[in-house]
Amino acid sequence: MSADEDARWLEWVTKQFESIAGDDKEIDLSEFKAALKVKESFFAERFFALFDSDGSGSISLDELLRALDLLIHGSDTDKLKFLFQVYDVDGSGSIDPDELRTVLKSCLRESAISLPEEKLDDLTLALFESADKDKSGSITFEELKAELETFPEVMENLTISAANWLKPPDLEQKKRQTPRYLTRSYWHNNSRKLLFLCGYACLNMLLFVVAMLRHRLGGGWFMVAKGCGQCLNFNCTFIMVLMLRRCLTWLRATWVVRVLPLDQNILLHQTVGYAVLAFTLGHTAAHVCNFVRLSESSKFTVWEFLLTTRPGIGWVKGTASLTGVVLQLLICLMVFCSSTFVRRSGHFEVFYWSHLAYVWVWALLIVHCANFWKWFVIPGLVFVLEKIVGVAVSRMGGLYIVEVDLLPSKVTHLVIKRPQFFHFKPGDYVYINIPAIAKYEWHPFTISSAPEQPDTLWLHIRSMGQWTNRLYEYFRQGKSDMVQPRRLSISLRRRRQLTRAQDDLFRATNGDKPVASNTDNAIELMMYRHNSSLSEVTSRPVEASSEKLGPAERGEAPPLTEFSAKFGENHRFCNIKCYVDGPFGTPTRQIFASEHAVLIGAGIGITPFASILQSIMYRYRRRKQNCPSCHYSWCENVKDDDMKLRKARTCFYMSLVDFIWINRDQRSFEWFVSLLTKLEMDQADEEPEGRFLEMHMYMTSALGKNDMKAIGLQMALDLLAKKEKRDSITGLRTRTQPGRPEWGKVFQKVSKENKGKVHVFYCGAPALAKVIKAQCEHFGFNFYKENF
Repeated sequence: MSADEDARWLEWVTKQFESIAGDDKEIDLSEFKAALKVKESFFAERFFALFDSDGSGSISLDELLRALDLLIHGSDTDKLKFLFQVYDVDGSGSIDPDELRTVLKSCLRESAISLPEEKLDDLTLALFESADKDKSGSITFEELKAELETFPEVMENLTISAANWLKPPDLEQKKRQTPRYLTRSYWHNNSRKLLFLCGYACLNMLLFVVAMLRHRLGGGWFMVAKGCGQCLNFNCTFIMVLMLRRCLTWLRATWVVRVLPLDQNILLHQTVGYAVLAFTLGHTAAHVCNFVRLSESSKFTVWEFLLTTRPGIGWVKGTASLTGVVLQLLICLMVFCSSTFVRRSGHFEVFYWSHLAYVWVWALLIVHCANFWKWFVIPGLVFVLEKIVGVAVSRMGGLYIVEVDLLPSKVTHLVIKRPQFFHFKPGDYVYINIPAIAKYEWHPFTISSAPEQPDTLWLHIRSMGQWTNRLYEYFRQGKSDMVQPRRLSISLRRRRQLTRAQDDLFRATNGDKPVASNTDNAIELMMYRHNSSLSEVTSRPVEASSEKLGPAERGEAPPLTEFSAKFGENHRFCNIKCYVDGPFGTPTRQIFASEHAVLIGAGIGITPFASILQSIMYRYRRRKQNCPSCHYSWCENVKDDDMKLRKARTCFYMSLVDFIWINRDQRSFEWFVSLLTKLEMDQADEEPEGRFLEMHMYMTSALGKNDMKAIGLQMALDLLAKKEKRDSITGLRTRTQPGRPEWGKVFQKVSKENKGKVHVFYCGAPALAKVIKAQCEHFGFNFYKENF
């Protein structure tokens, strides 16, 4: 920093210190913890002790400035010395294994990672053995420095929370950048939507002008009212067309999807809704002004024009004014209850029930305006036909929820008996009604199972609102209509499954690759064997030696009581009536037409991609052939009408897929860890250039490698993952990355790979969607957001 920048930094830090210290001009331990926002007291106490150079039990401004100056302006060696002092708890000048274990345990707590004690020991030994170069039984500063230098990304940005918190804002003014809406990439990536909106605006303008000219003899306010009214005739009909889900799903399979922005029908529906509100307000205001003018030359007052039928305005017994007032109130209510604030605050039912007022709006419009029925009749008939088909489809087949699995973070996994003629594409969604939860409510959820699963339909539902919370509590409490199948039948079925799984696992441990169709059994057995925590589910590689296997893997049948517990607490069999309307298409239908697809799921936003990844897995297995007498395997080029893709370097037609899953906590990975493990096993024997799928896991609660509180932990996780070929957090081969993705670097890497036209598909929080969309526009990628 220059002298001026240093002066500004000093002023900034002084103000921040004074805001925390108060009148005594000193910061004690509790204030220091609050400033650092440290969850684990170990680090706060260690940092505080090192900052408190005089040992007074409090930190003065001078002491704070000296410490922060070292952490912000100091060299890498200075920062490493501070880190070494944090790890050297007893101040002996070296770090022994017990000290390192204490630090790593605090790191785990700070990052909200839960691992068994044995795994913590493994992490400690992995890092200690790697850093203790001379095998002396302790780590010196030089050894720690040498170990850290093997992790260059750590050395690039070594800091702690206090330094970040008390770091001054950017001293340089941000350069003025061209607004993204004026950039060439934005117009290129949003050309269909922008052209459609331009056409939509021009059509409204044309309708408005034509209606004004036709009624020019009625005066200015009357002309405005008629112009807005004509636009309302069109928009109140067009807003319904945008929600003809079955028609739109059919159109997605035609050439129309390349011309019209069908994938953004929800956004266009919202835009038209706001246009309806604007035209309604303009129409009402113009009529009020016109009534004021008419009241001056007639026997009726303004209020009689507005709230009575005496003036005789309207084609149905003079009710135009009254119906207009009611329409104004209903439309305002619907728009307000459709706002993001209402829908995303756990009050989806308010939006749902208020939106049903559209039936009254259309009925009142027919009474209010003599010409509305001409606009409404054909779309209205199509809408009614869609509703009739929906009712028939939802009532056909007698659907039942046959299994329920209560997953971490209040996610309910429903297994529904699939109707015989229910066909869908990966990523599609359905509306579901469960009378036992709410008799008249229908809610949309993405199908998380693959179309290739013939017997069942999966839904993963996150508890975020009233209906979803009632659903979770209903199954958690165990209602009376929950049924348990007969014990002996379950026992026999499970024993047969275990026998098949043991055979597959035995072949795997003796160097033989399990049959692809039965790989699931081996994984399920391992998951049963290690069902105490996620990190143990898949932490032991399948290629482990036979003497390390547990009783279940050696062929010893597990006690029946364990299965009863597993299927009694969180996994239950049931027979609950439900109705399903759909399926309906989404933008993800275009994934199999992509050369290079990037799938980004945030939290439960993985559900559409779970269906897609399973479908890829089934298609992969369908093509793959294995020689019964040797290890050779090959793929057959089976024709697939859905996958019109370029031929990659693999032996079959398949797109290249980068799958990115971002979760807040560790337990959320349990939702689909079995699926991801199967995908990894399917590709385990392929060469890197022959693999079609790359997975990237991110855990946002975990502190990154550039945070001093987590450097040791992340290094230990890296070392143990290389040793065991298994991630300690999820049990996958893919290493879980701490923190949030740096999207600029992620997309830059994808762009440099140059593996074909990139299509990015996202499902998750809207805030993150804006960030990813902006990055896609910058790199010229096509962006699709799951929205329904």
